[in-house]
Amino acid sequence: MNKIFKHKDFELTIFVEDTDFQGFVYHANYIKYFERARSNFLTLNGISQNDLKKLNLGFVIKRIELDFLYPAKLGENLIVETEVEKKSKARMIFYQRITSSDTQNSICKGIVEVCLIDIETKKPKPFPNDLLLIFNNGEVNE
Repeated sequence: MNKIFKHKDFELTIFVEDTDFQGFVYHANYIKYFERARSNFLTLNGISQNDLKKLNLGFVIKRIELDFLYPAKLGENLIVETEVEKKSKARMIFYQRITSSDTQNSICKGIVEVCLIDIETKKPKPFPNDLLLIFNNGEVNE
């Protein structure tokens, strides 16, 4: 079994642009919040998506599963919690949860499977050594 690493929480506030006409967060925005937390994971661990792009590499979503638990509202402060598991040399799974820091309600949870691919061939490619070292050494930066 692979070890699951806890990553630093990502905080955000809900603005008008995030909501529908009722003042609730539009459902697709939860995917954006999860994406921001995953990008933050890479950045804080020294992985530049721009540098990967120069090498013709990119991360793609293989699978995403969401459970909407409670609506977030305009002005609410949210925390995106992220845990990550290496499944192979080219695939990670992110276990993510959004919680309201105002009410402690669980808002949304998701499982996101991410693969690294060669942008031209669309074939999986091994993670860069820097990312593999994070998993091998068991040190995820916060």
